Amino acid sequence: MVTLMQTTTLYDQDFYAWTQRQIELLQAQQWEQVDLENLIEELDSLGKQQRQELRNRLGVLLGHLLKWRYQPEARSKSWFYTIKEQRRRIQEHLADNPSLKPYLREAIERGYQDGLDLVGRETPLNPKQLPQSSPFSEAEIFYQPLELEP
Repeated sequence: MVTLMQTTTLYDQDFYAWTQRQIELLQAQQWEQVDLENLIEELDSLGKQQRQELRNRLGVLLGHLLKWRYQPEARSKSWFYTIKEQRRRIQEHLADNPSLKPYLREAIERGYQDGLDLVGRETPLNPKQLPQSSPFSEAEIFYQPLELEP
């Protein structure tokens, strides 16, 4: 009976070394030696990570915008700067990945659910008593100025 022996590849042993080797092979146009199966898998994963990054940042931003709107008495410098930072980083992420822009509305809706969870974790507010879909326009999410009390 023939058994298949599992072989360990550079991909399994040392991912960074594998990436460098794939770069070398691609630059040398040695197509037959490129690890296509794993390369395709990694490229797909990278694309998904860009969408996830957008959703994660939107979740943090929307959670803080909810706290800002529904707990004005608790507004803090920390919330102000978290909102400012997330707005900037999302805009940079979209500038670096403009093909994500058509996905923005869906990412806002999905990120909003994470924002509700953030509110539930960090405040006495009950997320079930808040709007269950984003009440914010894109202008409110990204551009509405906030006033931090002196």
